[in-house]
Amino acid sequence: MAVSKTKAKLVDVARQLFAKMGVENTTMNDIAVASRKGRRTLYTYFKSKEDIYLAVAESELDILSETMSRVLKRDISPEEKILQLIYTRLDAVKEVVYRNGTLRANFFRDIWLVEKVRKKFDSKEIQLLHQVLKEGQEAGLFHMDDVTMTSEIMHYCLKGIEVPYIRGRIGADLDMETRKEYVANIVFGALRKTKK
Repeated sequence: MAVSKTKAKLVDVARQLFAKMGVENTTMNDIAVASRKGRRTLYTYFKSKEDIYLAVAESELDILSETMSRVLKRDISPEEKILQLIYTRLDAVKEVVYRNGTLRANFFRDIWLVEKVRKKFDSKEIQLLHQVLKEGQEAGLFHMDDVTMTSEIMHYCLKGIEVPYIRGRIGADLDMETRKEYVANIVFGALRKTKK
């Protein structure tokens, strides 16, 4: 237990330093000093600054995954779940990127590095989408030939609009209700469900 608490503390301190000073301006020594742990302890858990940066990204994705899992537990219709899942996911990614200040520059610049730690999150997201799509199909609300393929396509569509969404380039001239209407039409059209 103490081992995981120490590692979690190092990751949290690194996240705060990366957000405040930037990844490139933060040294392993800065992290050791700020966490009140010795450099030896830091290097016991992380071989390099890249390792600790990836651990920070992974911890943020774990939080996002848990947030999305809570949407599926809500007592709402599959239609509402799929829309809330989409918005929860996009808004949570946007919030993580903005909350982390200068870390967001690294998020966009080091997107391939971030991709390394996203694999687990991506897999979990596809499972969550699959679960709600299957629930909707079993209720006769959604009609699709292959739930697994639809889950994967939806995941990659969401992933593809992350950066424009974060930067406010999607529907910037529209009010929130109109944007939500567009999203609902696209999602439910793809699932062959006519809106009531």
